[in-house]
Amino acid sequence: MPNLELSWQQAAIVTCCLAAAAAALGLARRPRLAGVTTFIRESALVFGLFALWQFAGSFTVMGPGGALARGRWIWHLERDLRLPSETAVQRLFLPHPLVVQAFNLYYDVLHFPVLIASLIWLFIWHRDIYIRRRTTLAAFTGACLLVELVPVAPPRMLPGTGMVDTAVLYHQSVYQATAGFNPDQLGAMPSVHVGWAILVAIMVISAARSPWRWLALLYPVATTLAVVVTANHYWMDEIVAALILGAVLLVQPAGESLARSVLQRLAAARPRLRLLPYRPAWAERRSNGVTEAGGTDGGNGPAGERDRAPALREDPSETLWRSRA
Repeated sequence: MPNLELSWQQAAIVTCCLAAAAAALGLARRPRLAGVTTFIRESALVFGLFALWQFAGSFTVMGPGGALARGRWIWHLERDLRLPSETAVQRLFLPHPLVVQAFNLYYDVLHFPVLIASLIWLFIWHRDIYIRRRTTLAAFTGACLLVELVPVAPPRMLPGTGMVDTAVLYHQSVYQATAGFNPDQLGAMPSVHVGWAILVAIMVISAARSPWRWLALLYPVATTLAVVVTANHYWMDEIVAALILGAVLLVQPAGESLARSVLQRLAAARPRLRLLPYRPAWAERRSNGVTEAGGTDGGNGPAGERDRAPALREDPSETLWRSRA
């Protein structure tokens, strides 16, 4: 199946094009285009985050050799915690090919368009909430990228678990035609798909006023089921993603308050500059009663009169920026 999702290179190109367009519109300084400029700039930010997330799948700080061992450790940890078996959940759906294929498409193409649509909706009708949730998205994605630098093999790669690579089974894999060990697929921990789905539900519930808004909770539930049925994530991947998002939401108000305080202090401490005439050293000496020959007369003798007689002419070209006392 062709890959319907942008690669990190393609997303990076889109990001650069959007950033260039926003910069060009900003230089035009047309008030009527201010809203369009802001929208394009925000779109560049979102596509940039997506490019970084995609890039994290191909870049790791550790070799892929331990990815299987880490995946197996997570699998056994879940069994010790008495979490439901991913294999048992998947087997409930394997007898229904159309449902499994729908889950494959769901996992492959749905999460990013839904996120973009939610951000556009907030940007147009709920700008104040958009700014806050955009910051949440950036912080959450950045935190997940740090975790994904340590490669972890997804459950479909673990031998002996009974998990089936459903994308390969129905020729819907965007990686390769046969199952195997591909380093680009070692970003199982945490599940950014589930984290984004939870954030989308929070966006809808916090902004909408209709009682139907609570149906948005079905989206992260369906996403959680999809990533398990397709054998792309463990339960722990989803739990860790939810914990990271919760930590971001908990810390974000304090972080925003601290950022505002720092900006206010920087604005208050910023020196106001003024243009003062430049006074050369000989002028300073004269003002203190020191003659050019090195003698002093206290300003009472002929030398003092002679030194004070010529008025100091300020040369406009001899000026310096100095801080106001």
